[in-house]
Amino acid sequence: MSINLDQFSAANKVTVDSLLSVANTALASAERIAALNLNTARSVLEDTVSGAKAAMGAKDAKEALSIQASLAQPNIEKAVSYARSVSEITAQNQEEFTKLIQAQFADFQKTAADLLEKATKSAPAGSEAAVSAFKNAFAAANTAFGNMSSVAKQFAETAQTQMTSAADATIKAVSKK
Repeated sequence: MSINLDQFSAANKVTVDSLLSVANTALASAERIAALNLNTARSVLEDTVSGAKAAMGAKDAKEALSIQASLAQPNIEKAVSYARSVSEITAQNQEEFTKLIQAQFADFQKTAADLLEKATKSAPAGSEAAVSAFKNAFAAANTAFGNMSSVAKQFAETAQTQMTSAADATIKAVSKK
């Protein structure tokens, strides 16, 4: 079986398109994280200056401590919100990469199935056992990939749920104080 120039060109185009899609996804995620970090840094700076001004305007040490204590809750809530945002961006990025990988694997499966079908039709007499073994290995690989994808998705969902629960628990614990 020979590969002609059109097939080779098409395969290269698909590879370049896939790499470009991965790069764009990674850059979009990095851009969102950078924007989040800049906004968070700006907010922290503004809150710090505001808190310092308020503390310096206090009439006595007790009032200054009270002002500082009143700033703790909003700061914890902002930290939790930041962590949630990072987690959300990461989860979305992981979802996009998973979709890309699944699409690539689906293309690979189709191509491999077509090649396997062609090989089966042109296999010499007496090679049925080898062809059958190869088909079984191919089916097992497909099943393994499906199981791996399912486990990865469950892991990501569980991690996201635990992150949300931990954040909620932190806010509740601080609110009770």
